[in-house]
Amino acid sequence: MELIDPIHVGEPGLLVLDITGADEATVRAAAAELERRWATSGTPRIRRVPGEYGVTARLYVDVRQRPPQPSDG
Repeated sequence: MELIDPIHVGEPGLLVLDITGADEATVRAAAAELERRWATSGTPRIRRVPGEYGVTARLYVDVRQRPPQPSDG
C-alpha cells in the first residue's frame, strides 16, 4: 500500500484504516458497516498481493461526522 498522506490524519478524528480479510465479500461488508456509522471514503478498492493470504483495502474515515441519513418522509 502507498504511504499515508498527512492530510488524511492531520486532525483528531481522522483515520486511515487498512482492512485485511479472507475474501472480497468480507472486506466489503466491513467497509459498508463502517460507512453506516461514520463518514468514509466509500467503497474501497480491493487489493490482492500475490503470494500473500487474503485481500486488503484502505478506507479513510472521519469519526467526527455521521453519514448522511435518508429523509424519513
